[in-house]
Amino acid sequence: MAERITSAQVAALAGVSQSAVSRVFTPGASVSKKTAEKVRHAAEQLGYRPNVLARAMITGRSRIIGLVVAYLENQFYPLALARLSRSLQERGYHILVFLAGNDAAKTAQVVDELLDYQVDAILTASVAMSNDLATRCEAAGIPVVAFNRGQDDPRLSEVTSDNLAGGRQVAEFLLAGGHRRIAHIAGWQGSSTGRDRAEGFRAGLAQAEQEPVAIMDGLYDRAVAAKAALDLVVRPDRPDAIFVGNDHMAFAVMDALRFQAMLRVPEDVSVVGYDDVPMAAWPAYDLTTNRQPLDAMVAATVDVLMARIEGDAQPHKIRLAGPLIIRGSARLPQGTQRSPAPSPTGET
Repeated sequence: MAERITSAQVAALAGVSQSAVSRVFTPGASVSKKTAEKVRHAAEQLGYRPNVLARAMITGRSRIIGLVVAYLENQFYPLALARLSRSLQERGYHILVFLAGNDAAKTAQVVDELLDYQVDAILTASVAMSNDLATRCEAAGIPVVAFNRGQDDPRLSEVTSDNLAGGRQVAEFLLAGGHRRIAHIAGWQGSSTGRDRAEGFRAGLAQAEQEPVAIMDGLYDRAVAAKAALDLVVRPDRPDAIFVGNDHMAFAVMDALRFQAMLRVPEDVSVVGYDDVPMAAWPAYDLTTNRQPLDAMVAATVDVLMARIEGDAQPHKIRLAGPLIIRGSARLPQGTQRSPAPSPTGET
C-alpha cells in the first residue's frame, strides 16, 4: 500500500511553505493566484488530497451542515436539497443528510448523531424542533435554522414562504372564478405550513363572507388526500373547487377525481395546489398552484446559516412571498390569463 502524500511533500515540490499549502486548500483563505497554481500543480503531480478531518480538528470547524428532512417523496424536497447543497458547496460547506419523519423521538436521535459528528450547524427541512432539542443544540454551540417550517421557539431562525398570504391568494382566485362551494384538503395540521395555509385560505374566504364547505387534514400523504377527495365529491354539497395543501397531494387528488370519481377537472371540480414542483407544469396535470420561491428561500437560508456560524446570535424569521401560477386545472376568473411558462419552482 502506497504511503499517504503529505502537505510537507507538496510544499517542498512547489517551493512554498507548508502553511501556504494549507491556505490553498482552505476555502476562503487568502492566497495569491501564482502560489495557488504552483501548489495545485504540485498536488496533482503527487496525487495529494488534503485531510479534511485533520483540518477540522485543528480549526474546530468541520465545514459540514447537518440536514434533517422529514421525507423526500414530495418533489419539492429533492429540489431544495440539490440547491441547498450546491449553494453551500460554493461557500466551502457540505451537507450530511438524515431522514427523521415527523417522529419526535427519531428527530432527537438524529440530532444526537449530528452533534456527535460535530457539524457546524443544523438545518431542518419540514421537521419540528422541540424546545428541549433547541436547548441542547444551543448549549453545544450548534446553531439551528429551519427551512420551510416555522418553529414556536423564538431562539430558532427560520425561512419559509409566506404561507398565510399564499392561502389567502388561492381563496381570492377561486372566489373570483365564481366558485362558492370550496373545500380544502390541508397539509398536516401538526406543521406550521399546513396550519398557515389553511388559516390564510379561511381568512380569504371570510373576507368575502364565505366559509369552506369542509377542511380535511391530508397529512401531506397522497393516499389520505385521494380518499379525502373521494369523500368530498359524494357529499350533497359537492365542492366545485378544492384547494390542496401541496402539489404532492394535489396530483393524487386530480387522479382520484378523474379516474375513480369520473369527474372532469376543471369543468366539474377545480383543483389548486401549493409549491409549483416541475410535475405541476406537465400536460397531464397542468396544475394551478402557489409557487414557493425556492431560489430566494435557499439564498436566504444559506445567508442566515453563515451568519449564525460566524456568531450572529440574533434569530431571523423570514417570510418570502410567492406568486400564484395559473394553469388549466381551475376555472379562470373572467379576463384572467394563464401565467407565462417560466422554469418551475423559482428558477430564473
